[in-house]
Amino acid sequence: MSIPALGSRRVFLDSSGFLALIHPRDAHYQEARTCWAWLSDHHWLPITTNLIVAETHALLLSRLGQVHATAFLRQLPQSATRVERVTVADEQRALAIILQYADKGFSLTDATSFAVMERLGITHALAFDRHFTQYGLTVLTPATLP
Repeated sequence: MSIPALGSRRVFLDSSGFLALIHPRDAHYQEARTCWAWLSDHHWLPITTNLIVAETHALLLSRLGQVHATAFLRQLPQSATRVERVTVADEQRALAIILQYADKGFSLTDATSFAVMERLGITHALAFDRHFTQYGLTVLTPATLP
């Protein structure tokens, strides 16, 4: 599979995006499904990190139970979503982000997501976490689809 040019046709998937796509009773379910359909129709490559996979598994385990959490882990390798491993450099950049934006309350997982997005040139995210917007990224909603 070839990767589109930097910054184009790639979207970062946050754990809040995964939850909204999976859980019909999530407040953002319809928004997420609309965005996902558009992204799929326009052949955008979804990218996430190994830390987001772990965070999503824990979130699904607590909200939906073992069956859904395990299904997520089983299905992810067969999906179109590419899992990018967080590097030591990403972790260092994440710490710098946390220190620079101390007033925002970014988690380490948030900050590593931002670092990976910077490294890969990704500017769009499917996320329902205000921290992505606070950091200056474009959070996709039906109203903001390119």
